[in-house]
Amino acid sequence: MKPRVGAYVVDTRSGRIGIVMGHEGPYVQLRPYGGGREWDAEPAAVRHATPAERLRAATAYANARSRGEVP
Repeated sequence: MKPRVGAYVVDTRSGRIGIVMGHEGPYVQLRPYGGGREWDAEPAAVRHATPAERLRAATAYANARSRGEVP
C-alpha cells in the first residue's frame, strides 16, 4: 500500500497513528498526530485509520495539550 501524503494511517507493527509525510526508498514516513518525530514504516505494515482511530488520536493530543505535556 502506498498511501497519499497527508493521509491518516496506522502502523500495524507499533499500533501508532500517523500522518503520511512522504515516501523515502521502500518506506512510508509518518509523523504523529499533533507533530513530533517522524518514523519510517514498511508499506505492508500500514493501513488507513478509521474515523474512530482518528478521533482517538485527536482526543489524546487535546488532552495532553490541556495538561501541558505538548505545545
